[in-house]
Amino acid sequence: MKFIPTALLFLLFITAPAPAQTPAPATKPAVKPAVPAVKLPPQPPDVAAQKFGPDGKVNAGFAMSHERFVSIAKEGKAQLVFLGDSITAGWAGGGKDVWAKSFGAYTPANFGIGGDRTQHVLWRIQNGELDGIKPKAFVIMIGTNNSGQDPAEGIAKGVTAIVETVRAKQPQAKILLLAVFPRGEKAAPNPGRDKLKQVNAIIAKLDDGKNIHFLDIGDKFLQPDGSLTKEIMPDFLHLSPAGYQIWADAIGPKLAELMK
Repeated sequence: MKFIPTALLFLLFITAPAPAQTPAPATKPAVKPAVPAVKLPPQPPDVAAQKFGPDGKVNAGFAMSHERFVSIAKEGKAQLVFLGDSITAGWAGGGKDVWAKSFGAYTPANFGIGGDRTQHVLWRIQNGELDGIKPKAFVIMIGTNNSGQDPAEGIAKGVTAIVETVRAKQPQAKILLLAVFPRGEKAAPNPGRDKLKQVNAIIAKLDDGKNIHFLDIGDKFLQPDGSLTKEIMPDFLHLSPAGYQIWADAIGPKLAELMK
């Protein structure tokens, strides 16, 4: 039997490979249970309603924007108020430079929320967005988000309810009611545009020549063949900066008259 020096034994010990360790099983990320979609009852276009998400709860973005508008109204400074959906809300995005140049002198407020339908705007103005404010004029353009499921007559009833509510709460203000803008690239076949034309024909009758003024500027966005271009409406619905310039130019003279 050979004698192994103690020093050599120590060297063998410290250089021997460590015993293999079984890796700990990977921790799987917690999977959130899917939120079941809640089937909400239909919301009539002319009945005030908040905007709900698929979980049946009030849409958080809608609630946040509404509260901000209520705060602006309470300040009582705005003299010109725009009411509408994402097309109106876009004045704060692609249209911000045109907005400042065209309407800045009027102390304007933009009360547009993406995805809003007539019933949502109606709920908003019945729940604080017209309280404390005394503007000279309102610009209203709403209804395109209703066009997918509501009949023309129903959409027109919703617009009418909004106009009547503004008149009741803000009798001193003039209303510039705009025809719902055209949507979709081609003029025909285009059922969506056809429906909105019917809506516009109905709400045009709200013009009383005194307090409510209807203005259809839809043709300003169209090519000679009736089509829309991506330069004006990149997705054939929402406006580019050039589109907002067309909007501002088209309503400028009438708005100057109403803001006197």
